[in-house]
Amino acid sequence: MAQITITHNRMAIQGDLVIATIPKLLKESERGLSHCADSHFFVDLSGVSAIDSAGVAFLDDLKEKVAAKRCELALENASPDVQKSIDTFSLKRIEQPEPQTGQSIFEKMGNWAVKSWHRFLELLYLVADTFYFTFVGLVRKKGMRQGEFINQCIIIGMNAFPIVALISFLIGFILALQSAAQLRQFGASIYVADLVAISMTREMGPIMTAIVFAGRSGSAIASEIATMEVTEETDALKSMALNPVRFILVPKMYALTTMMPLLTILSTIIGILGALVIGVTYLDIGMKPFYDQVVKSLIVRDIWTGLIKSVVFAWIIGLVGAYQGFRVKGGAEGVGKATTASVVVSIFMVILADSILGLIFYFGEGVSY
Repeated sequence: MAQITITHNRMAIQGDLVIATIPKLLKESERGLSHCADSHFFVDLSGVSAIDSAGVAFLDDLKEKVAAKRCELALENASPDVQKSIDTFSLKRIEQPEPQTGQSIFEKMGNWAVKSWHRFLELLYLVADTFYFTFVGLVRKKGMRQGEFINQCIIIGMNAFPIVALISFLIGFILALQSAAQLRQFGASIYVADLVAISMTREMGPIMTAIVFAGRSGSAIASEIATMEVTEETDALKSMALNPVRFILVPKMYALTTMMPLLTILSTIIGILGALVIGVTYLDIGMKPFYDQVVKSLIVRDIWTGLIKSVVFAWIIGLVGAYQGFRVKGGAEGVGKATTASVVVSIFMVILADSILGLIFYFGEGVSY
């Protein structure tokens, strides 16, 4: 049995708060609510020896009724077991976040180091899997979609050609225009051909193509893989004994490795054609002298330098896009963040790799600029 004793703004409950006693207590509690004139209404639970989920629901209902009278219900003197049941079953309990303690600079440095090490390991595993399945895929086609290489070459390479061609033409055009103003003062206008040909072959052709690929194809790779990761399609592939790296990424790496050098060559040629327009229309240089000067200024090593850079850039863009895609967290917002991070990191890594390769080729043995 259970009963309620009411004095002023205080209600004391004696007995068990269980489903069998709740109907009687509901009627008795109605009388106590008329005393809810102060800002607080206290419920003494010192006499409650047992409580079940129905009893907790009774207290929740009491809280709602007290709140409707602009009072606040306060529970007092509950035993540890009773309080534990209230905390477990109450729908009105508000979780209080634990106060955050400030971290020292050493803790922050340690957390950053641990996170960086874990990210490095994730990248290392991805690079290892990509290299392995890329070379294994040349002799074993199992686990890869038939015709996907051609499809990716069209999506990644051919569809990017118009924007690469336009940017390369404008770069060559502007390079020739800006350098012509200086070279004409010394009567050396013909050397515009040398300047544009060498700069487009060694630097501007590969890096401008890579930047376009990073913004266009790299972001597409990151968003596609991130979407598959969020929708658990990669988990479905694993359940079917298909490695996501081999099934999704390897065909894209083949396409990037093939199409990046080809588009770099086209980018270089179109950039030189842009310079030819300035040479013919502004500097009064004939097409034949311009062509002869370009051929005389270039050597085979210049061409190989640009092609090697383009392959390195292709792998950087593919791996960065895949890494950002596979480690995505959250839903649509995570996909957007992964895509943005892919573009930013890819462009930074391409420029960094270009600087390192430029130093290697410049100071390398047998290399003369």
